[in-house]
Amino acid sequence: MRLLLADKMDTQALDELRVLGIEIISRPELTKDTLPAALDGIGILVVRSTEVTARAIEAGRHLNLIVRAGAGVNTIDVPAASARGIYVANCPGKNAIAVAELTMGLVLALDRRVVDATAELRAGRWEKAKYSQAQGLYGRRIGIAGLGAIGREVIARARSFGLEPHAWSRSLSPGRAQKLDVGYARTLEELAARSDVFTVHLPLVERTRGIIGKNVFDALPEGAIVVNTARSEIMDYEALEEAIAKKGLRVGLDVFPNEPEKSSAPFESRLFGKGTLYATPHIGASTEQAQRAIAMETARIIRAFLTEEDVPNVVNICATSPARYAVVLRMLDKVGVLANTLSVLKRHGINIEEISNTVFEGATATCTKMRVSGRPSDACLKEIAAFAEVLHVDVVALPNLA
Repeated sequence: MRLLLADKMDTQALDELRVLGIEIISRPELTKDTLPAALDGIGILVVRSTEVTARAIEAGRHLNLIVRAGAGVNTIDVPAASARGIYVANCPGKNAIAVAELTMGLVLALDRRVVDATAELRAGRWEKAKYSQAQGLYGRRIGIAGLGAIGREVIARARSFGLEPHAWSRSLSPGRAQKLDVGYARTLEELAARSDVFTVHLPLVERTRGIIGKNVFDALPEGAIVVNTARSEIMDYEALEEAIAKKGLRVGLDVFPNEPEKSSAPFESRLFGKGTLYATPHIGASTEQAQRAIAMETARIIRAFLTEEDVPNVVNICATSPARYAVVLRMLDKVGVLANTLSVLKRHGINIEEISNTVFEGATATCTKMRVSGRPSDACLKEIAAFAEVLHVDVVALPNLA
């Protein structure tokens, strides 16, 4: 099987896959537009920031697995992959420490205005009085939007600076907040209202798109620090631009709308020059430690896909099976028995959603469980039971967990 790396990443961790017969092809120069033509004969695709469109998935006729070497899968057309039966997996949490470190770095830099002070010194100006007016972080409140792996790592680091953590996420309850020893906010606006420092660590899904908007910015205290190291689409940058001027916010950003696909490309943003804004070019996960951890997790996912039944971190498997009945078939372990059974089910219009098979000691008999969408008729079951190699057939109603 051929594996295509469509981004620059640590390949050393993937070398072990060659033992499993994997041919590794590295093409870090590929873009959203050139990727489709590179997918001929590719069984596994690994990407970091390169977008995988429906056109690419359609072109990848041999694709079995797409791995996002990072957290989230917003750069991959997951519905298109699901429609073609292609697994999509990611590497959640492996870059959490790196992103949390950058988050705290931006918070500290904004509080002490490190970048501006450095620029003045390089220009030959010793502005000690100007930059001796920082408020400091100890005893102030930090509001953390999103309590995934990154949000929790930010909490740990914020505590070491004496910041008082408060949090909001859709899954956070008062009881869980108490266990985590963080202040519980019922809404993002409530979180913002009590945040001297406000950091964003939400995943990009449809319900979080634009969720940090004008109402949230209006609730922030004057002069608050705002940091976004998650996704630009989560935050309304036009509303942010207004809030910088209106409330004197100090802003740290690692993500922007319309980011260039590749390094060294020209870039500009209307936010530059709009007050105290420090920014980095989407490097939150780009430490050697994080990239090594992500590469190792990518290798683990691919290895499991090739050697085990389950795909770790898969994101496009039905949470609830559409099957409503299970056909339990005990039969002799002989060629063609299962094929005959499947042929009968097909003639009776029974669709199989899931199937598993167990071989008993001695390899004389097996038990096959077929989860099906509808109940086979008595005539269908009688036809299956008539095969000489079939020991017993039964139907079990499954609980409706939808």
